[in-house]
Amino acid sequence: MNIIVCIKQVPDTSEVRIDPETNTIIREGVPAIINPFDENAIEEAIQLVENNGGKVTVLTMGPPQAETALREALAMGADEAILVSDRCFAASDTLATSYVLASAIQSIGEYDLIFCGKQAFDGDTAQVPPGIAEHLGIAQITFAIGMEIDGKKVRVRRLLEDEFEITEVKMPALVTVVKQINDPRRPGIKSKLAAKKKEIVVWDSACIEAEACLCGFDGSPTRVMRTFAPTHDHPTEKFEGEPRDVAGAVVDRLIAAQLV
Repeated sequence: MNIIVCIKQVPDTSEVRIDPETNTIIREGVPAIINPFDENAIEEAIQLVENNGGKVTVLTMGPPQAETALREALAMGADEAILVSDRCFAASDTLATSYVLASAIQSIGEYDLIFCGKQAFDGDTAQVPPGIAEHLGIAQITFAIGMEIDGKKVRVRRLLEDEFEITEVKMPALVTVVKQINDPRRPGIKSKLAAKKKEIVVWDSACIEAEACLCGFDGSPTRVMRTFAPTHDHPTEKFEGEPRDVAGAVVDRLIAAQLV
């Protein structure tokens, strides 16, 4: 079984800052991490390969420093890592990003499953995975909380707002996962040192035969007019004291405000 996991390196959410003049995210000096949902995608892929055989290939699009995220995935247990990096990919929106990743996947060759996290913490759109599936012309299943392989089919338990749904499709297919699907392993020092010695394949636009007009700014119909940090200017009240007294005071305040 060959599984491809698409991951993204994102700013650590606890360190994100907004430039007050340009209203853009300040990335310089901000620690970068693997998108948390993508860690679950990596873990699920590794578990499936451990149980069924095969290999796990991690794929990301980004600048050279995105190699750090790929090495973390290798330390977790992925077999191969590919970085697609080119200046013409800069300023790609979700449409252009999904096109580039789909082109890279086609260059990889045969695969059974593609895993992605359900969304990225920085963009929060959840548009790239469905875009990849559309470009490749394969079935997609989102919000997976559990799955099993049945021959050439994958059966997925989906987490919906107030219920679960069981969906089955033929492979190859793309699956996005939620946090509840597993607990990602934390690689030790030995695994991290071994990952540093592994080769990371780097492809540019020519390697994946991507058309420049469909990448980066030229291939991105989305235009960001303004980015801003949310403000917290709502009035607050603080209750102090013993838990029993505080609980009663909170209930009285809610009743007075006609909230309960």
